[in-house]
Amino acid sequence: MALYIVPIFIIFVFVYACLKNTDAYSAFVKGSKDAIALIFDILPYIVAILVAVKLFEASGLLQTMCNLLAPVFQCLGVPSELAHFIFLKPFSGAGSIALYNDIIAAYGPDSYISRVASIIAGSSDTVFYIATIYFSKTNIKKLGVAIPIALFCTFLSAVIASWVCRIF
Repeated sequence: MALYIVPIFIIFVFVYACLKNTDAYSAFVKGSKDAIALIFDILPYIVAILVAVKLFEASGLLQTMCNLLAPVFQCLGVPSELAHFIFLKPFSGAGSIALYNDIIAAYGPDSYISRVASIIAGSSDTVFYIATIYFSKTNIKKLGVAIPIALFCTFLSAVIASWVCRIF
């Protein structure tokens, strides 16, 4: 069934456009032109966040923060082995997936640490990348509230994931 969803959706859009007497091809071309303009509008924001992520990792600040907060994680029931993963997840999707793969390889797929890492990987996203993309095209420029709330929720999801895995 999943193989048919996209073709069915495309057919539905064209049938709907015909019923509404809309030129679907012209609308598609206009949308494509708008998408290219959008890419050029948000490209500087994407480059800036990618450079910031690499600087955060290369400077050693990420490792220092992980070392400082590992005892706090232990007190909350979060495995200290996941501190680096939890800090990297809001910044870098590709980096966190690579780290997730290393966690699975090191501890095995059925271990407590791997199960917690799996829930964290599935329950949070790259906060700064998403904020960069979404807020770059809106009039909202004050991220002083949105970013801390998103980071708190990401951290809270890690704590809850640890508790859930410990119970089950």
